[in-house]
Amino acid sequence: QTSSRLEPPPWTCPGGCLMVRSLYCCQVTKDVNNMTVKMPNQCFINGRFEDAESGKTYDTINPMDGSVICKVSYASVGDVDRAVAAAKEAYDNGPWGRMNPRDRGSLLYRLADLMEEHQEELATIETMDSGAVYTLALKTHVGMSIQTFRYFAGWCDKIQGKTIPINQARPNRNLTFTKKEPLGVCAIVIPWNYPLMMLAWKSAACLAAGNTLVLKPAQVTPLTALKFAELSAKAGIPKGVINILPGSGGMVGQRLSEHPDIRKLGFTGSTPIGKQIMKSCAVSNLKKVSLELGGKSPLIIFSDCDMDKAVRMGMSSVFFNKGENCIAAGRLFVEESIHDQFISRVKMKIGDPLDRSTDHGPQNHKAHLDKLLEYCEVGLKEGATLVYGGRQVDRPGFFMEPTVFTNVEDHMFIAKEESFGPVMVVSKDVEGVLRRANDTEYGLASGVFTRDINKAMYVSERLEAGTVFVNTYNKTDVASPFGGFKQSGFGKDLGEETRRSSPQKIPLTRPLC
Repeated sequence: QTSSRLEPPPWTCPGGCLMVRSLYCCQVTKDVNNMTVKMPNQCFINGRFEDAESGKTYDTINPMDGSVICKVSYASVGDVDRAVAAAKEAYDNGPWGRMNPRDRGSLLYRLADLMEEHQEELATIETMDSGAVYTLALKTHVGMSIQTFRYFAGWCDKIQGKTIPINQARPNRNLTFTKKEPLGVCAIVIPWNYPLMMLAWKSAACLAAGNTLVLKPAQVTPLTALKFAELSAKAGIPKGVINILPGSGGMVGQRLSEHPDIRKLGFTGSTPIGKQIMKSCAVSNLKKVSLELGGKSPLIIFSDCDMDKAVRMGMSSVFFNKGENCIAAGRLFVEESIHDQFISRVKMKIGDPLDRSTDHGPQNHKAHLDKLLEYCEVGLKEGATLVYGGRQVDRPGFFMEPTVFTNVEDHMFIAKEESFGPVMVVSKDVEGVLRRANDTEYGLASGVFTRDINKAMYVSERLEAGTVFVNTYNKTDVASPFGGFKQSGFGKDLGEETRRSSPQKIPLTRPLC
C-alpha cells in the first residue's frame, strides 16, 4: 500500500499513480487474474483522493471466499457537504458547464478510451468486489459502461432547444426560442449488482449535459467507482465535476437526498428506499428525482415457441449475473405441454468467477445469501415443489445453488416477491396469464416467447411493463430507453429518452420465426 501527498511536479506517486494537481493517492495493489490491479480506496473529493473526515474505514469483502480485499474510507455527513460544495463550485465557476459542448464530449470520449485501456483491470476488480463472472464483467459490466460513455459523449453537442411560433409574431415580429440548460449539482446513488455499469448509466448523461455530480457507490461494492474516479482525473475531467463517496446509504444517501444544493437525485435500488428518498427530496428543496426500483418481471412461454431459444433465454432471464438483475424474470408461466421438457433442460455450472468456463459465481454478499436461503424456505413451506437447488454450496464464499421451483400458485410469497437471486419460479399453465402477469405492484420488464406474431403483439401491448422482450431477454442497449411503470419507478436511463420523465413501453424484439 502506497500513499503520498504531492504538489505537481512530480506528477506520479511512488506507486506509479498519476497525480493531477495535488491528487492524494492511496492505492491497494493485488496480483490476481494474471495481472496486477491497483485500487484507490479513499473518498474522491474535488479532484483528489483523501481519507474520510472522521478517519473511519470499513472492510470490503471478496464474495469468492469471504476474505477482506481492503479497507475503504467510510464517508460522513461532513464529507458529503464538502463534496457537494466542490461540485457546486465546479458548476458555478469551473470550466465544465461553460466549455464548448464538443470539447466536453472529447473529454468523455477520452474517459471511455481510458476505461477501455483498463478494461481487464476494471473487470477483475468488479469480479473480486461483486462476484460477477469475469467474462460477464468484461463484456457487460465494463463493456456496456464504455459504450454508454461513448454514446453520451456524442450527445454533448446535440442537446438543442426549439424555435416556437407565437401569436404575437406579427406585426411585431417577436421571436421565442428555448434552450436546454444543465440542472447543476446532481446526486447519484447506485446499487451493488452492476457497480460500474450503473455508475455509467446514471452519470454519463448527467455529465454530457454539463452537470456536476456526487456519487455514492453501494457500500459493499465501492472499488470500481473509485478506480473510475482515478481514470476521470487522468482523462482531464476538471476538479469537482466528479466526486465519489463510499459509505453508508443511511448516512451518505440520506444526506444527499436532503442537501439543499443538489438539484436532482438518481437512485437505483429497492422500492421502500426509493419512497423514502423521494419524500426527503420533496421536503428538502423539491429536487428532481428519477427512480429505478424493484421488479417481479413475468416471462410467458407458449408451446409454439422455439424451444432451444426459450430454454437458453429463459435460463438467462433468471440466472444472468447470478440472478442479481433488476429485470430478472421473477416468475415464468410455461404452457403445460412443454413444461416438463423445459424444466429438464435447465442446468448451470457453478464455480470460481475468474474461471472462463464458469456460468455462475457467488452471491454479492453474505446478508443477501442469507436472505435468498430464507426465501427458498418460505417457498417450501407454502407448498411449491423444489426441483433442485435452494441451498448454499459447500465451499468457501457466498455461493448458492441455482434453484428451480415448480407448481407455484398465485397466492404464494415467491410468486409475488422479488428474490433478486438465482431462483426460477415456474407456474405450469398460461390460463388467464395476462391478468396474472400484471397482478403485481411492479412493472419494470416482461417477456413472451411465441412464433405467432399476432399473439406476441397482443400480449406485449397488454403487459404493464416498461420493457417487453419478444423471443429474447436481457437485451438492453445504450440507445434504447430503460425504465418502469408502477412501483418500479419513473424516469429513463439510456437513449434520448433520458430527457423525458414519463413512463413509456419499449418493446425489444427478435425474429419471430
